[in-house]
Amino acid sequence: MNNVLFQRAREAYGVNDYVSALEGFTQCLQGLSDGEEVAEGELGLLYHQIGNCLMKLHDYEEAIHAYTQATADNSYEGIGAVNCNLGNSYAALHDYENAVKHFEIAVSDAKYDSVYKAYSGMGKAYLKLGKSAEAGSAFRSAALDEANPNPAQALLNLGICFMALDRPADAVASYESALQFDMNSATRNKLYANMGQAYTATGQFQQAVNAFEEALADKTYFLNDAASVDYQRAIGQVAQGTQVLAAVEDDPAATADMSGLDVPGDGAPIYHETDMAAAAQNPYYYADSYGVSDKYNSGDERFFNATEEEIEQWSRGVARQDRKRRNVGLKILVAFIVVLVLAAGAGVFAYSQGYGYPTQESVVKQLFADPTNASSVFSSDLSSEKVEKMLDPVVQDANVTIDGQEASMNSSVEYVTASTSEGGEVQYKITMSRDGIGWKISNIELYFASQN
Repeated sequence: MNNVLFQRAREAYGVNDYVSALEGFTQCLQGLSDGEEVAEGELGLLYHQIGNCLMKLHDYEEAIHAYTQATADNSYEGIGAVNCNLGNSYAALHDYENAVKHFEIAVSDAKYDSVYKAYSGMGKAYLKLGKSAEAGSAFRSAALDEANPNPAQALLNLGICFMALDRPADAVASYESALQFDMNSATRNKLYANMGQAYTATGQFQQAVNAFEEALADKTYFLNDAASVDYQRAIGQVAQGTQVLAAVEDDPAATADMSGLDVPGDGAPIYHETDMAAAAQNPYYYADSYGVSDKYNSGDERFFNATEEEIEQWSRGVARQDRKRRNVGLKILVAFIVVLVLAAGAGVFAYSQGYGYPTQESVVKQLFADPTNASSVFSSDLSSEKVEKMLDPVVQDANVTIDGQEASMNSSVEYVTASTSEGGEVQYKITMSRDGIGWKISNIELYFASQN
């Protein structure tokens, strides 16, 4: 290969003269076709560089062709990066299925030492496909990769996925993990706004107000309409002294509020044009980075298409950052483990307080809705004769009233009033026992409040 011509092409690329760089790399390739000696990996390297130039020139279809040629060179060791670029090229053409396929190839390449970039691209493609769970898994992998210089970006996107999956508590944990990393003020403000909406969705209104006020503190950030609604809701609940989760229980819309998302579950961006301009300057949260109009000005593309000298300079800066945040992956993993432990502890506490699924109330209503076909709600320890005897005084009432409950971890007593078809009322005392995490009826007896 003509090394002089190759270096000139690299220099042109380095000063953003992509047309000249493309011509230079193409001439190097033509020289190999004319009989010049070919070293191992040179074909793959040239096609890789040609693909990079075409990406810069927004000719994504030709870039795909060049990168595909690069993958055919089995001696080229940059195949992981090439497949990641292929994923970005397909994504730029909105072919997200093929994008995911090549991102998966990239992360499976043991020689590719920047898999977090492929995981990040994979997560964005999955979001575009409306697959929030798969996107969340990819962003989590990107966050846990210790080579990732900006895990905050992956954690913010992971929070978006958690919100799309109606898991706002996990979104809060993801956003809080992101706060340990350095970011510019605009990104931090956006993070706090998202966190405020996640707190609102969990009913933690004081924390929501605090997060929103952090977002607005420097007076440079303005909440969008949805965030403003959540902010006012949180302020109102705090002013009323509302307890945690009260608003979520009273207002079904609160639990369905997806306004904290940068990308909703169907993958369609919801930014206004002004939001898109801000997102182009902010690499920490997901925007429509696959659109042709964005000119690939993201940090991802800068890394993929950098020269070796640029990568070396960039890596020295990353090394300085790494010294400030050692064991980043471990810290993030510990944060998620803490979330899981807290969730498990909450489940154990609820179980000890008599909560279960199905609940006592649902079992009682199933019994009275159709007593003649309610054998499934009884404990398996009871004989069929005893069940029939207990069912004798039970009247059918689809709107049975539960007057009270005495519940412990393993037993529960329900006091019930049922209306007869003639207009009278019959009261019952129903004893229940645990059945796994749910409840089964162990005894039914008539109950006379005046005698008890």
